[in-house]
Amino acid sequence: MTTQAPNRAAWIVAPVAVVLCLLMLLLATRAPGSTNLNAVVGKGKLAPSLAGQTLDGEVFDLDAHRGRFVVVNFFSTTCVPCIREHPELVSFHERYAPSGFAEVVSVAFDDSAANVAAFFTKYGGDWPVIAQDTGSIAVSYGVALVPESVLVADNGEVIDKLVGGVTASQLESVIATYLESSQT
Repeated sequence: MTTQAPNRAAWIVAPVAVVLCLLMLLLATRAPGSTNLNAVVGKGKLAPSLAGQTLDGEVFDLDAHRGRFVVVNFFSTTCVPCIREHPELVSFHERYAPSGFAEVVSVAFDDSAANVAAFFTKYGGDWPVIAQDTGSIAVSYGVALVPESVLVADNGEVIDKLVGGVTASQLESVIATYLESSQT
């Protein structure tokens, strides 16, 4: 009888271990910046509601920014890839925000408003930053890790969700592809 119990346990544990190993392999080999749309934020669907008080005391509401492309960037001040991608976001925003074509909004992920304010003082960036009560926003956008960016079209639909650090040229490419496909 004692030999049957270990055999039964092996038949249960072995498949579970194989599935877990495959899942870990999948996650470990995922490329930064790769598309990872999930059921919460789906390509072609309207972006989830996003509203909150910014660091400068204003209220940001994504719906009020229809007519322009918006990069919704989730970040943390202690995240190394977030720090690396930040100059790219600054470049993108400076290039497109003055004309009203596109802009960036940042949503702090598990961080304090004081740390976020210090981060923007140190690294620059002149766009709305939501730093308080952001947990529900992250959940509605399906954010698991930072950095993650959701690119929202001028009509409010999600174009893409980019996991890992982004570059200005990557954002431009996604917008260009969207514009080309929407004209056909």
